[in-house]
Amino acid sequence: MLAYRHAFHAGNHADVLKHAVLVAVLRHLNLKDKAWRLVDTHAGAGAYALQAAAAQKHGEYRQGIARLWQAPDLPPLLADYVAQVRAFDPHDGLSQYPGSPRFARALMRPQDQLRLFELHPTDHALLAEQFAGDRQVIVQHGDGFAGLKSQLPPPSRRGLLLMDPSYEIKTDYAAVVAAAREALTRFAEGIVMIWYPQLDLRESAQLPQRLKAVADAQAKKGWLHARLTVAEPNERGFGMLGSGLFVANPPYTLRAQLQAALPVLVRLLGQFAGAGQRLEVSAGL
Repeated sequence: MLAYRHAFHAGNHADVLKHAVLVAVLRHLNLKDKAWRLVDTHAGAGAYALQAAAAQKHGEYRQGIARLWQAPDLPPLLADYVAQVRAFDPHDGLSQYPGSPRFARALMRPQDQLRLFELHPTDHALLAEQFAGDRQVIVQHGDGFAGLKSQLPPPSRRGLLLMDPSYEIKTDYAAVVAAAREALTRFAEGIVMIWYPQLDLRESAQLPQRLKAVADAQAKKGWLHARLTVAEPNERGFGMLGSGLFVANPPYTLRAQLQAALPVLVRLLGQFAGAGQRLEVSAGL
């Protein structure tokens, strides 16, 4: 469980989808003056050097953010995301990549709050160092799933829960469903955003249906499910084929934004002829 380090995968196709949507959701929350709280259950190290040995080992960012870096005429959702990466790494080259906490911190206002959980001791130390002395951010060394009770609902009744565990252990799938159920029980109007890997595993295939059932029963504003497939399985059926995002209580603007962005992501990030995308929404959304 503590072997996973996101530094090996920073800026890959999954990060592109996840962080582009995160930026869009936070932009929507910023349309109102009332404060919001973001709770990130698996915050990672917060930022990643793409020229470091970990990122260079597989070079996954080259099939992700690097393909959008110079792309012209990006739809607004993707253009805003790339602009946020450029603001974090203002040099001419692509050398630094922000994790979810840094995207969130860049878009926070003085009244907003960031609550970060990270269990890996090295990544927690790096994360805590970045936000040392920042009164709007609390970094906790612990299990983000277990920390939900202390963080939801936020005092303002506005906020976002982000869950993106590594899924290296199969129990993460059940833990995500249980956490989504608990979060929506405590905070039925809150936005719950769940990233998952597209793998040739029963647990991965079943997760969206299980989340839909939870959201249908508990979310006040329905759900949205976006799926991006970029690669084909290898000979043994292993490897991440793509990823998905499930959002309970999504902003009403997100559907149209993804309808414009997903085909572009297929074109730019697809690694085989069968690359594709899918967008589902609940009835009435």
